[in-house]
Amino acid sequence: MIEIIEVKNRKQYKAFFRFPFRLYENCAQWVPPITKEEEEVFNPKKNHVFNHAMARLFLAKKNGVVVGRIAALINWVEVEELKKTKVRFGWYDTIDNIEVSKKLLTAVEGVAIAEGMTYIEGPMGFSNMDKAGILVKGFDHMNTMITWYHHPYQHKHLEQLGLVKQSEWIEFKIDIYDAQDAPEKVRKFAKLISERYKLRTLNFKTTKDIEPHIDAMFDLLNQTYSKLQSFVPIQPYQIKHYKEKYLPYVHPDFIKCVVDEHDEMVGFTITMPSFTKALKKINGRMFPFGLFHLWQAQRKNDKAAFYLIGIKDSYQNKGVTSIIFQEIQDLFNRRGVTHVETNPELEENKAIQALWKNYKHELHKRRRTYRKDVAL
Repeated sequence: MIEIIEVKNRKQYKAFFRFPFRLYENCAQWVPPITKEEEEVFNPKKNHVFNHAMARLFLAKKNGVVVGRIAALINWVEVEELKKTKVRFGWYDTIDNIEVSKKLLTAVEGVAIAEGMTYIEGPMGFSNMDKAGILVKGFDHMNTMITWYHHPYQHKHLEQLGLVKQSEWIEFKIDIYDAQDAPEKVRKFAKLISERYKLRTLNFKTTKDIEPHIDAMFDLLNQTYSKLQSFVPIQPYQIKHYKEKYLPYVHPDFIKCVVDEHDEMVGFTITMPSFTKALKKINGRMFPFGLFHLWQAQRKNDKAAFYLIGIKDSYQNKGVTSIIFQEIQDLFNRRGVTHVETNPELEENKAIQALWKNYKHELHKRRRTYRKDVAL
């Protein structure tokens, strides 16, 4: 018999976050998150998204053993400002048993009914800055620190249970040119755009140098992605949370900003050394050797992750990305980075996908969110 239990105590809370380590124990492609950071996502004292959000966590048990988990989330900014009456669901992991998935999703639907929402959608986090999408292609590739891994049967469960595709994200592998092989036209175009609009690049030596520019970066993110589906404006308290969560991982070399003649930011990008192999070694625990593995990944790595890019509205389609890409090309050549993996991009975001046209690239992963209307 399958039993659904809402997480209420510390023991259940711990079981919620440990379950994937058992589910994917023998999966070479699964890259575990850092357990402490996962727990802090759902800690209102640590994650201020709870100023305008709620979450309920559920476990599925069979014969007393945990066989699945799911989180039901509501972002009240999305509901009240964007008028999207939905419950998001995420952290969806289950054994290959359709009844387990059915009961977990029924629990999410129950939250929707109780809160007067009209549909559920997932897997996704609280906002666009969180992980989103269930893997539907690329099961032979490792996930990154900002994506989930899933077994192939998991998305099939959702479809069998009547959920329909809502959004699709795609991810690319990109080969970086050697310095002598990089297209000269990109370098010349970057120089032309810099001179035409009187732009210059900011380079950083320390994390402290970056901090005064963080708010401007998030302002550009809100501008860049506001027209895409599922977008929820990033709130000031969330900026603080993401700054604390991700800034320690980012080496200052990997952040590039472009400013105009008045020192106002018009574009930026955040890339990171790939932490995939380091996280695999850490296996969810930062101590005793986690920091050492992350430190090594930051300093000696031939792979990187393309995390975020933002361009000011008035400068979009004016070639600012060529300046950013030239800076990144030079950085990667200096550091010996030969391969880059992109953050998931919404399939309809053609402007972002066009950025890779001058590089050898391969679409190697797809992930989706699924939706189901709820009868109140």
